[in-house]
Amino acid sequence: MNIDRILKFFVPKDHSFFPLFESDAQNLVKASELLKELLSKTDIEEHEKLYKKIRDVEHIGDEITLKTYEQLNKSFITPFDREDIHELTAHIDDVVDSINGIARRICLYKPKKMMPIYKEMADLVYEGAKEVETAIHCLKDPVANKEKISRACGIVTAIEHKADEIYFTGISELFEKEEDPKELIKNNKILEMLERCVDEEEDVTDTLKAILIKMA
Repeated sequence: MNIDRILKFFVPKDHSFFPLFESDAQNLVKASELLKELLSKTDIEEHEKLYKKIRDVEHIGDEITLKTYEQLNKSFITPFDREDIHELTAHIDDVVDSINGIARRICLYKPKKMMPIYKEMADLVYEGAKEVETAIHCLKDPVANKEKISRACGIVTAIEHKADEIYFTGISELFEKEEDPKELIKNNKILEMLERCVDEEEDVTDTLKAILIKMA
């Protein structure tokens, strides 16, 4: 047990991080909602409008990340390991960045057809974001909420497995049916980014599971 963890038994914990965690999780959910909406549309102008909204949400996420790091730098005692706070914040930021990247690619590439599988993947990104939000909300008392956090993390893992299956099915169909090389490249890249986005949500829950182990 390191000295920081020993001190936590005797010094009041800094609870200023939890509003930042919750804001970060809520911002992630907002970004995933907008992604769902964007990938359900076919109009280029609608894509542009929604991308701008996602970009604004991504900027808010960057501000939350910066505030969290600043708080980390000036806090002597933290609610759990400093490395885990940094990692948790970074992973949430990664997911929002990926959502922003997907929206940007849609607007830049302007695929001729929106693959139906895009919406399926976006639904999974949103479901994963909601579970992350649930787990983050329970983080104020990780010991008392261990089962709720573990359940949410388990659901995200199941979502990630489902996303893998949908991704591979989509790639198979794409290479089998798409005859235009440019469209194939565009759609392949978008599918890759959607799949990675769900992977990054699982990275968030992996950090949450590590926090639970250390707090046990």
